[in-house]
Amino acid sequence: MESQGFSFHSLSFTGMHPGTKLIVLGAVHGNETCGTQAIQRVMAEIQAGKLHIVAGSVTLVPVTNPLAYARQQRMGDRNLNRNLYPQPAPTDFEDHIANWLCPLLQQHEVLLDLHSFHTAGEPFAMLGPDNNTGALEPFAQAAREEALALRLGVRRLVDGWLDTYALGVQRRVAHHPAEAEARGLNTDPRYGVGTTEYMRSVGGCALTLECGQHEDPAAPEVAYRAILNALAHLGLIAQTAPPAVANPEALRLYQVIDKVHADDAFSRAWASFDPVAAGELIGVRQDGSQVVADGEGFIVFPNPQALPGQEWFYLARRSGRV
Repeated sequence: MESQGFSFHSLSFTGMHPGTKLIVLGAVHGNETCGTQAIQRVMAEIQAGKLHIVAGSVTLVPVTNPLAYARQQRMGDRNLNRNLYPQPAPTDFEDHIANWLCPLLQQHEVLLDLHSFHTAGEPFAMLGPDNNTGALEPFAQAAREEALALRLGVRRLVDGWLDTYALGVQRRVAHHPAEAEARGLNTDPRYGVGTTEYMRSVGGCALTLECGQHEDPAAPEVAYRAILNALAHLGLIAQTAPPAVANPEALRLYQVIDKVHADDAFSRAWASFDPVAAGELIGVRQDGSQVVADGEGFIVFPNPQALPGQEWFYLARRSGRV
């Protein structure tokens, strides 16, 4: 098997004084390499003595999914950032990653996961939920997450991921029960659990930073600056903590629309956070039916290359979160 030639690699640096335990991930999706480049740059600076960890610890994982990274594509056997749990009977390569990665995450307090996206757009951070005691994603560290998010160097903050994914699962099951059953994991709200959701489930806090479009030459710098800002904010390096970003924009995901047929097509080349008006045409299904916005808001993660049964795009609206 091709996957048997890979191993998993992380590098940790620990300061002389107690402090926060941070972990930084790159290439959870193999074609999202800005985080890998930034992490390798930080590793080199620490090893060369240009950057010093004085308190706590940082674990750096430049390539989280080596099979997908070697293939230069999003997935190896499946999407690592879905259904991320330890797997007692691993069947695919990402299951084996989970059995290494999940215990590693449990050893830390804070996760910064570095990603990029398909189409053009401004970098942004993905927050977890507000503090809550609900069944889906109970959480009690929203203020800590928000404080770090405001210091990563981006102004746009987005939440609502797992709630929105769960609503998409409900719609999938209700509208296409036979198809949904055949798709297995796509019918389970837990399939929306990725690195950050798993980190919160074991007592930590976590942020995803979407650093820009995959090929944007500025994206590795966004990722690098975010790592340094996180290290300073958390007190791991002896540098002045960065100020909170001015005039942050808070948005909340509220709907996910799946691609149904390979020939479903967008009405134009959408970019993340393009505004949409109520009733505006977003795409046309293979059968000619129109997909329109149900209200004023923004399109997020439009993916022209989505496969049938996968998320095609999300919709967001403004929130008063931050």
